[in-house]
Amino acid sequence: MTFPMTRRLCKIPWLVLLLPAIAPAQIDPVKRDLIQIGYNQPLEGRAPLAGYAFYYHNQPDFLRTNLTLRVALAPVYLDSELGFVHGLGPNTDFAIGAAGGGFADSYNEIRGGKFVEGESFDGHSAELSGSVYHLFNPADQIPLNFILRGAAHYSVYDRNDETSQYFQPPNDGGIFSVRTGLRWGGIEPTLFPALAMELSVWYEGQFRTAAGRYGFNGDRELESNSHLFWGAAALSYTLPASKQSFSARFVAGTSVDADRLSAYRLGGFLPLVAEYPLSLPGYYFQELSARQFVLLNASYLLPIAPSERWNLEFNAATAGINYLSGTEQPGSWVSGVGAGILYRSPSDKYKFIVSYAYGIDARRSDGRGANSIGFLLQIDLDQPYGDGFAPAQPGRWRGWNWLFGR
Repeated sequence: MTFPMTRRLCKIPWLVLLLPAIAPAQIDPVKRDLIQIGYNQPLEGRAPLAGYAFYYHNQPDFLRTNLTLRVALAPVYLDSELGFVHGLGPNTDFAIGAAGGGFADSYNEIRGGKFVEGESFDGHSAELSGSVYHLFNPADQIPLNFILRGAAHYSVYDRNDETSQYFQPPNDGGIFSVRTGLRWGGIEPTLFPALAMELSVWYEGQFRTAAGRYGFNGDRELESNSHLFWGAAALSYTLPASKQSFSARFVAGTSVDADRLSAYRLGGFLPLVAEYPLSLPGYYFQELSARQFVLLNASYLLPIAPSERWNLEFNAATAGINYLSGTEQPGSWVSGVGAGILYRSPSDKYKFIVSYAYGIDARRSDGRGANSIGFLLQIDLDQPYGDGFAPAQPGRWRGWNWLFGR
Protein backbone atom coordinates (compact mmCIF):
# COMPACT_ATOMS: atom_id res chain seq x y z
CA MET A 1 0.00 0.00 0.00
CA THR A 2 0.94 3.45 -0.49
CA PHE A 3 1.68 7.34 0.32
CA PRO A 4 4.31 9.95 -0.68
CA MET A 5 8.62 11.09 0.54
CA THR A 6 10.71 14.21 -0.02
CA ARG A 7 10.87 17.92 0.17
CA ARG A 8 7.62 18.19 -1.64
CA LEU A 9 7.32 14.48 -1.57
CA CYS A 10 7.33 12.17 1.40
CA LYS A 11 6.22 8.67 0.69
CA ILE A 12 4.69 6.06 2.94
CA PRO A 13 3.88 3.08 0.74
CA TRP A 14 1.15 1.63 2.88
CA LEU A 15 -0.40 4.85 3.81
CA VAL A 16 -0.19 7.84 1.59
CA LEU A 17 0.30 11.32 2.85
CA LEU A 18 0.18 14.21 0.46
CA LEU A 19 2.21 17.36 0.25
CA PRO A 20 1.33 20.85 1.40
CA ALA A 21 0.19 23.38 -1.14
CA ILE A 22 3.07 25.78 -0.57
CA ALA A 23 6.55 24.30 -0.28
CA PRO A 24 10.07 25.48 -1.07
CA ALA A 25 11.51 22.15 -2.25
CA GLN A 26 10.98 18.43 -2.68
CA ILE A 27 12.60 16.57 0.18
CA ASP A 28 10.67 17.54 3.29
CA PRO A 29 12.78 20.20 5.07
CA VAL A 30 10.66 20.23 8.25
CA LYS A 31 11.29 18.06 11.30
CA ARG A 32 8.16 15.97 11.87
CA ASP A 33 6.90 13.54 14.46
CA LEU A 34 3.34 12.40 13.75
CA ILE A 35 1.11 9.61 14.99
CA GLN A 36 -1.95 8.68 12.93
CA ILE A 37 -4.59 6.10 13.87
CA GLY A 38 -7.82 5.22 12.07
CA TYR A 39 -10.41 2.46 12.25
CA ASN A 40 -13.71 1.53 10.55
CA GLN A 41 -16.25 -0.92 12.00
CA PRO A 42 -19.16 -2.10 9.80
CA LEU A 43 -22.45 -2.73 11.62
CA GLU A 44 -23.75 -5.36 9.19
CA GLY A 45 -22.12 -8.45 7.81
CA ARG A 46 -18.61 -9.77 8.32
CA ALA A 47 -15.84 -7.69 6.80
CA PRO A 48 -12.04 -7.47 6.88
CA LEU A 49 -10.80 -5.45 9.81
CA ALA A 50 -9.80 -2.03 8.47
CA GLY A 51 -7.50 0.40 10.23
CA TYR A 52 -4.09 2.01 10.25
CA ALA A 53 -1.59 3.09 12.89
CA PHE A 54 1.85 4.50 12.18
CA TYR A 55 4.52 6.82 13.48
CA TYR A 56 6.17 9.15 10.99
CA HIS A 57 9.54 10.77 11.63
CA ASN A 58 11.28 13.18 9.27
CA GLN A 59 14.72 14.55 10.13
CA PRO A 60 16.41 17.16 7.94
CA ASP A 61 20.16 17.69 8.35
CA PHE A 62 20.62 14.02 9.15
CA LEU A 63 24.39 13.59 9.58
CA ARG A 64 24.96 16.29 6.93
CA THR A 65 23.05 19.39 5.89
CA ASN A 66 22.01 17.93 2.52
CA LEU A 67 20.62 14.65 3.91
CA THR A 68 17.06 14.03 5.10
CA LEU A 69 15.97 10.81 6.79
CA ARG A 70 12.34 9.76 6.61
CA VAL A 71 11.03 6.77 8.57
CA ALA A 72 7.46 5.48 8.77
CA LEU A 73 6.96 2.80 11.41
CA ALA A 74 3.90 0.62 11.92
CA PRO A 75 3.56 -2.46 14.16
CA VAL A 76 4.78 -4.92 11.54
CA TYR A 77 6.01 -2.69 8.72
CA LEU A 78 8.87 -0.25 8.21
CA ASP A 79 9.28 2.18 5.34
CA SER A 80 12.30 4.48 5.09
CA GLU A 81 14.03 6.83 2.69
CA LEU A 82 17.26 8.77 2.69
CA GLY A 83 16.98 11.92 0.59
CA PHE A 84 19.84 13.86 -0.99
CA VAL A 85 18.79 17.50 -1.27
CA HIS A 86 19.95 19.06 -4.57
CA GLY A 87 21.74 15.77 -5.18
CA LEU A 88 21.30 16.04 -8.97
CA GLY A 89 21.32 19.83 -9.31
CA PRO A 90 19.92 22.98 -7.68
CA ASN A 91 16.29 21.98 -8.34
CA THR A 92 16.58 18.19 -8.44
CA ASP A 93 16.69 15.85 -5.44
CA PHE A 94 17.09 12.10 -5.37
CA ALA A 95 16.48 9.46 -2.73
CA ILE A 96 17.01 5.79 -1.99
CA GLY A 97 14.49 3.82 0.03
CA ALA A 98 13.95 0.49 1.76
CA ALA A 99 10.72 -0.99 3.06
CA GLY A 100 9.32 -4.28 4.20
CA GLY A 101 7.39 -6.25 6.76
CA GLY A 102 4.55 -8.59 7.45
CA PHE A 103 1.06 -8.55 5.92
CA ALA A 104 1.95 -5.66 3.62
CA ASP A 105 0.66 -7.44 0.50
CA SER A 106 -2.30 -9.27 2.02
CA TYR A 107 -5.44 -9.52 -0.13
CA ASN A 108 -9.11 -9.72 0.89
CA GLU A 109 -11.65 -10.95 -1.65
CA ILE A 110 -14.98 -9.07 -1.51
CA ARG A 111 -17.72 -9.80 -4.04
CA GLY A 112 -21.31 -8.57 -4.06
CA GLY A 113 -20.97 -7.09 -0.58
CA LYS A 114 -19.68 -10.34 0.92
CA PHE A 115 -16.23 -10.93 2.40
CA VAL A 116 -15.03 -14.24 0.94
CA GLU A 117 -12.55 -15.42 3.57
CA GLY A 118 -11.80 -18.69 1.80
CA GLU A 119 -10.34 -16.76 -1.15
CA SER A 120 -8.35 -14.25 0.90
CA PHE A 121 -4.69 -14.70 1.82
CA ASP A 122 -1.68 -13.13 3.53
CA GLY A 123 1.21 -11.42 1.79
CA HIS A 124 4.57 -10.23 3.12
CA SER A 125 7.09 -8.09 1.27
CA ALA A 126 10.42 -6.31 0.98
CA GLU A 127 11.28 -3.42 -1.33
CA LEU A 128 14.18 -1.26 -2.52
CA SER A 129 13.53 1.96 -4.42
CA GLY A 130 15.15 5.00 -6.01
CA SER A 131 13.43 8.31 -6.72
CA VAL A 132 14.11 11.57 -8.52
CA TYR A 133 12.17 14.76 -7.69
CA HIS A 134 12.52 17.80 -9.93
CA LEU A 135 11.07 21.24 -9.18
CA PHE A 136 10.22 23.23 -12.33
CA ASN A 137 9.31 26.59 -10.75
CA PRO A 138 11.43 27.38 -7.67
CA ALA A 139 10.39 31.04 -7.72
CA ASP A 140 6.63 30.34 -7.66
CA GLN A 141 4.47 30.02 -4.58
CA ILE A 142 2.73 26.84 -5.77
CA PRO A 143 5.29 24.18 -6.75
CA LEU A 144 5.18 22.11 -9.93
CA ASN A 145 7.04 18.84 -9.44
CA PHE A 146 8.07 15.97 -11.67
CA ILE A 147 8.46 12.62 -9.92
CA LEU A 148 10.14 9.47 -11.22
CA ARG A 149 10.41 6.40 -9.04
CA GLY A 150 11.60 2.86 -9.68
CA ALA A 151 11.21 -0.01 -7.22
CA ALA A 152 12.11 -3.67 -6.88
CA HIS A 153 9.51 -5.41 -4.73
CA TYR A 154 9.40 -9.03 -3.59
CA SER A 155 6.18 -10.64 -2.29
CA VAL A 156 5.66 -13.87 -0.36
CA TYR A 157 2.07 -15.18 -0.24
CA ASP A 158 0.55 -17.73 2.12
CA ARG A 159 -2.80 -19.01 3.34
CA ASN A 160 -4.18 -17.72 6.63
CA ASP A 161 -6.42 -19.63 9.06
CA GLU A 162 -9.52 -18.87 7.01
CA THR A 163 -8.18 -19.55 3.50
CA SER A 164 -9.71 -22.62 1.86
CA GLN A 165 -7.38 -25.60 1.68
CA TYR A 166 -8.36 -25.91 -1.98
CA PHE A 167 -7.36 -22.32 -2.77
CA GLN A 168 -3.81 -21.84 -4.04
CA PRO A 169 -2.36 -18.34 -3.33
CA PRO A 170 -0.25 -16.67 -6.04
CA ASN A 171 3.34 -17.77 -6.48
CA ASP A 172 5.99 -15.81 -4.63
CA GLY A 173 7.88 -13.43 -6.88
CA GLY A 174 9.23 -10.02 -7.71
CA ILE A 175 7.51 -6.92 -9.02
CA PHE A 176 9.49 -4.23 -10.79
CA SER A 177 7.58 -0.97 -10.97
CA VAL A 178 8.02 2.50 -12.36
CA ARG A 179 5.89 5.47 -11.35
CA THR A 180 6.02 8.94 -12.84
CA GLY A 181 3.85 12.01 -12.58
CA LEU A 182 3.41 15.76 -12.47
CA ARG A 183 1.92 17.47 -9.44
CA TRP A 184 1.04 21.14 -9.06
CA GLY A 185 0.52 22.01 -5.40
CA GLY A 186 -0.37 19.31 -2.89
CA ILE A 187 -2.17 18.55 0.36
CA GLU A 188 -0.67 18.06 3.82
CA PRO A 189 -0.88 14.57 5.36
CA THR A 190 -3.13 15.75 8.18
CA LEU A 191 -6.79 15.47 9.09
CA PHE A 192 -8.78 18.28 7.51
CA PRO A 193 -6.02 20.70 6.41
CA ALA A 194 -7.16 24.32 6.51
CA LEU A 195 -5.91 25.40 3.08
CA ALA A 196 -4.52 23.42 0.15
CA MET A 197 -4.92 22.62 -3.53
CA GLU A 198 -3.57 20.08 -6.00
CA LEU A 199 -3.69 19.10 -9.64
CA SER A 200 -1.78 15.98 -10.66
CA VAL A 201 -1.49 13.21 -13.26
CA TRP A 202 0.20 9.82 -12.77
CA TYR A 203 1.30 6.62 -14.46
CA GLU A 204 2.47 3.40 -12.82
CA GLY A 205 3.65 0.25 -14.55
CA GLN A 206 4.01 -3.05 -12.67
CA PHE A 207 6.01 -5.94 -14.14
CA ARG A 208 5.85 -9.34 -12.41
CA THR A 209 8.42 -12.11 -12.51
CA ALA A 210 5.92 -14.73 -11.28
CA ALA A 211 2.77 -14.05 -13.29
CA GLY A 212 0.35 -16.90 -13.83
CA ARG A 213 -2.74 -18.60 -12.54
CA TYR A 214 -3.79 -19.18 -8.93
CA GLY A 215 -6.98 -19.78 -6.92
CA PHE A 216 -9.27 -22.80 -7.38
CA ASN A 217 -7.68 -24.88 -10.14
CA GLY A 218 -6.19 -21.73 -11.67
CA ASP A 219 -9.51 -19.89 -12.05
CA ARG A 220 -7.87 -16.43 -11.79
CA GLU A 221 -4.67 -14.90 -13.11
CA LEU A 222 -1.93 -12.46 -12.21
CA GLU A 223 -0.95 -10.43 -15.27
CA SER A 224 2.70 -10.24 -16.24
CA ASN A 225 2.37 -6.47 -16.50
CA SER A 226 -0.28 -3.95 -15.49
CA HIS A 227 -0.50 -0.25 -16.31
CA LEU A 228 -2.37 2.32 -14.23
CA PHE A 229 -3.20 5.91 -15.17
CA TRP A 230 -4.93 8.37 -12.84
CA GLY A 231 -5.38 12.05 -12.15
CA ALA A 232 -6.53 14.08 -9.14
CA ALA A 233 -7.84 17.57 -8.36
CA ALA A 234 -8.35 18.73 -4.78
CA LEU A 235 -9.15 21.90 -2.85
CA SER A 236 -9.40 22.66 0.88
CA TYR A 237 -10.42 26.09 2.17
CA THR A 238 -11.33 27.67 5.52
CA LEU A 239 -13.48 30.80 5.78
CA PRO A 240 -11.46 33.37 7.80
CA ALA A 241 -14.34 34.79 9.84
CA SER A 242 -16.56 31.81 10.64
CA LYS A 243 -13.78 29.16 10.51
CA GLN A 244 -16.11 26.88 8.59
CA SER A 245 -14.11 24.78 6.17
CA PHE A 246 -14.78 22.57 3.20
CA SER A 247 -12.77 20.27 0.98
CA ALA A 248 -13.38 18.42 -2.26
CA ARG A 249 -11.35 15.88 -4.17
CA PHE A 250 -11.94 14.42 -7.62
CA VAL A 251 -9.97 11.35 -8.69
CA ALA A 252 -10.32 9.38 -11.92
CA GLY A 253 -8.36 6.36 -13.09
CA THR A 254 -8.12 3.77 -15.80
CA SER A 255 -5.95 0.70 -16.32
CA VAL A 256 -4.62 -1.78 -18.86
CA ASP A 257 -4.41 -5.48 -17.88
CA ALA A 258 -5.27 -4.91 -14.23
CA ASP A 259 -5.75 -7.95 -11.99
CA ARG A 260 -7.02 -8.46 -8.46
CA LEU A 261 -3.74 -7.31 -6.90
CA SER A 262 -3.26 -4.21 -9.05
CA ALA A 263 -6.84 -2.95 -9.60
CA TYR A 264 -8.21 0.19 -7.97
CA ARG A 265 -10.16 -0.62 -4.81
CA LEU A 266 -12.80 1.73 -3.40
CA GLY A 267 -14.59 1.78 -0.06
CA GLY A 268 -14.41 2.79 3.58
CA PHE A 269 -13.59 6.13 5.22
CA LEU A 270 -9.91 6.18 6.18
CA PRO A 271 -8.65 9.50 4.79
CA LEU A 272 -4.94 8.88 5.49
CA VAL A 273 -4.75 5.27 4.33
CA ALA A 274 -3.50 6.22 0.87
CA GLU A 275 -2.00 9.14 -0.97
CA TYR A 276 -5.22 9.40 -2.92
CA PRO A 277 -7.73 7.63 -0.65
CA LEU A 278 -10.60 6.12 -2.65
CA SER A 279 -13.13 6.71 0.12
CA LEU A 280 -16.77 5.63 0.05
CA PRO A 281 -18.33 6.12 3.52
CA GLY A 282 -20.44 3.24 4.77
CA TYR A 283 -18.84 0.56 2.58
CA TYR A 284 -16.36 -2.09 3.61
CA PHE A 285 -12.77 -0.98 3.17
CA GLN A 286 -11.75 -1.73 -0.44
CA GLU A 287 -15.12 -3.36 -1.08
CA LEU A 288 -15.24 -2.52 -4.81
CA SER A 289 -12.57 -3.47 -7.38
CA ALA A 290 -12.38 -1.33 -10.50
CA ARG A 291 -10.63 -1.27 -13.87
CA GLN A 292 -11.84 2.29 -14.36
CA PHE A 293 -13.51 4.76 -12.02
CA VAL A 294 -14.42 8.36 -11.30
CA LEU A 295 -14.80 9.44 -7.67
CA LEU A 296 -15.89 12.69 -6.02
CA ASN A 297 -15.43 13.25 -2.26
CA ALA A 298 -16.57 16.32 -0.33
CA SER A 299 -16.50 17.24 3.36
CA TYR A 300 -17.62 20.19 5.47
CA LEU A 301 -16.62 21.29 9.00
CA LEU A 302 -18.92 23.48 11.12
CA PRO A 303 -17.65 24.85 14.48
CA ILE A 304 -20.28 24.41 17.21
CA ALA A 305 -18.49 25.97 20.19
CA PRO A 306 -17.06 29.48 20.71
CA SER A 307 -13.55 28.09 21.06
CA GLU A 308 -13.92 26.27 17.72
CA ARG A 309 -12.60 23.14 19.42
CA TRP A 310 -15.76 21.15 18.74
CA ASN A 311 -16.97 20.78 15.17
CA LEU A 312 -19.62 18.91 13.25
CA GLU A 313 -18.21 17.09 10.24
CA PHE A 314 -20.22 16.04 7.19
CA ASN A 315 -18.91 14.08 4.23
CA ALA A 316 -20.27 12.50 1.07
CA ALA A 317 -18.92 10.57 -1.90
CA THR A 318 -20.18 9.29 -5.22
CA ALA A 319 -18.43 7.12 -7.79
CA GLY A 320 -18.92 5.59 -11.21
CA ILE A 321 -17.21 2.20 -11.55
CA ASN A 322 -16.26 -0.16 -14.34
CA TYR A 323 -15.75 -3.32 -12.29
CA LEU A 324 -12.80 -5.67 -12.58
CA SER A 325 -13.82 -8.92 -14.30
CA GLY A 326 -14.91 -11.46 -11.70
CA THR A 327 -15.97 -8.85 -9.12
CA GLU A 328 -18.96 -7.31 -10.94
CA GLN A 329 -22.22 -6.43 -9.21
CA PRO A 330 -25.45 -4.71 -10.33
CA GLY A 331 -25.21 -0.94 -10.45
CA SER A 332 -22.22 0.96 -11.75
CA TRP A 333 -22.89 4.12 -9.71
CA VAL A 334 -22.52 4.08 -5.90
CA SER A 335 -22.76 6.73 -3.19
CA GLY A 336 -22.32 7.15 0.56
CA VAL A 337 -22.67 9.81 3.26
CA GLY A 338 -21.31 10.32 6.75
CA ALA A 339 -21.23 12.66 9.77
CA GLY A 340 -19.18 12.97 12.93
CA ILE A 341 -17.98 15.10 15.83
CA LEU A 342 -14.43 16.45 15.67
CA TYR A 343 -12.42 17.73 18.64
CA ARG A 344 -9.27 19.84 18.27
CA SER A 345 -6.96 20.55 21.21
CA PRO A 346 -6.14 24.24 21.89
CA SER A 347 -2.78 23.97 20.11
CA ASP A 348 -4.15 21.68 17.37
CA LYS A 349 -1.72 19.11 18.71
CA TYR A 350 -4.49 16.54 18.87
CA LYS A 351 -7.44 15.90 16.56
CA PHE A 352 -10.01 13.22 17.23
CA ILE A 353 -13.20 12.38 15.36
CA VAL A 354 -15.94 9.83 15.97
CA SER A 355 -18.15 9.28 12.95
CA TYR A 356 -21.09 7.40 11.45
CA ALA A 357 -21.43 6.49 7.77
CA TYR A 358 -24.15 5.09 5.53
CA GLY A 359 -23.40 3.31 2.26
CA ILE A 360 -26.45 4.12 0.16
CA ASP A 361 -25.84 1.53 -2.56
CA ALA A 362 -23.82 -1.02 -0.59
CA ARG A 363 -25.08 -4.56 -1.21
CA ARG A 364 -25.81 -6.65 1.88
CA SER A 365 -27.73 -9.85 2.59
CA ASP A 366 -30.92 -7.90 3.40
CA GLY A 367 -30.74 -5.62 0.34
CA ARG A 368 -29.03 -2.31 -0.27
CA GLY A 369 -27.74 0.05 2.39
CA ALA A 370 -25.05 -0.41 5.07
CA ASN A 371 -23.99 1.32 8.28
CA SER A 372 -20.60 1.74 9.90
CA ILE A 373 -18.86 3.70 12.64
CA GLY A 374 -15.26 4.83 12.88
CA PHE A 375 -12.71 6.98 14.62
CA LEU A 376 -9.64 8.92 13.54
CA LEU A 377 -6.87 10.24 15.78
CA GLN A 378 -3.95 12.52 14.93
CA ILE A 379 -1.18 13.43 17.39
CA ASP A 380 1.38 15.98 16.29
CA LEU A 381 4.36 15.42 18.59
CA ASP A 382 6.41 18.20 17.04
CA GLN A 383 3.74 20.60 15.74
CA PRO A 384 5.50 21.04 12.36
CA TYR A 385 4.49 23.45 9.65
CA GLY A 386 5.45 23.58 6.01
CA ASP A 387 6.09 20.91 3.41
CA GLY A 388 4.50 17.52 3.44
CA PHE A 389 4.49 14.04 2.01
CA ALA A 390 4.09 12.58 -1.53
CA PRO A 391 2.64 10.17 -4.20
CA ALA A 392 1.85 6.58 -5.06
CA GLN A 393 -0.89 4.42 -6.51
CA PRO A 394 -4.30 5.50 -5.18
CA GLY A 395 -5.73 3.36 -2.44
CA ARG A 396 -2.99 0.75 -2.40
CA TRP A 397 -3.36 -1.11 0.89
CA ARG A 398 -0.53 -2.49 3.02
CA GLY A 399 -2.42 -5.15 4.95
CA TRP A 400 -3.10 -3.43 8.27
CA ASN A 401 -6.07 -5.70 9.00
CA TRP A 402 -3.54 -7.68 11.02
CA LEU A 403 -3.00 -4.72 13.34
CA PHE A 404 -6.33 -5.23 15.09
CA GLY A 405 -6.00 -9.01 15.30
CA ARG A 406 -7.36 -11.69 13.00
